[in-house]
Amino acid sequence: MSMTFPMLARSAIAAVAVAVLAACSSFGGGATAPAALAPALSARMDQPNARLDSQQAIGLINAYRATRNVPPLTTDSGLNATAQALASQYAQTGTAPTKPQALVQMKLSAGYATFAETFSGWRNNAADAVGLAAPASKAGVAVVYNPASSYGVYWVLVLGN
Repeated sequence: MSMTFPMLARSAIAAVAVAVLAACSSFGGGATAPAALAPALSARMDQPNARLDSQQAIGLINAYRATRNVPPLTTDSGLNATAQALASQYAQTGTAPTKPQALVQMKLSAGYATFAETFSGWRNNAADAVGLAAPASKAGVAVVYNPASSYGVYWVLVLGN
């Protein structure tokens, strides 16, 4: 039996509704789910002189941590500097840096153009998702663009106390 146009239209509408609901629940739903993504989080970092808004980036991580009942992180200028140095090393060598002993957690990523994409990659990887919810009180995040490298964009998130 073939489907009629109205049946196909209803099926398509139902599929879209399911996709929208799934996207809304990606943070676990409820009052802690962000209403909209801040424009700075979808700003492309794969261009010279691009600047990451670390406050908004840590805010997105905190929204995720809230869904896991984990206390929020505060942005720390010292940890931002550590993340920047590690990201620069990563972008220049193409080799993942070793986590400094003083850090609770370090997350790395390469190739994603925006923080939103990078965060989604971490959130959707089981080991990285556990790291995002690690017991820490402070965070730093950085990105480096190196057009001559394999991946172009290199991200580092560091957590500490």
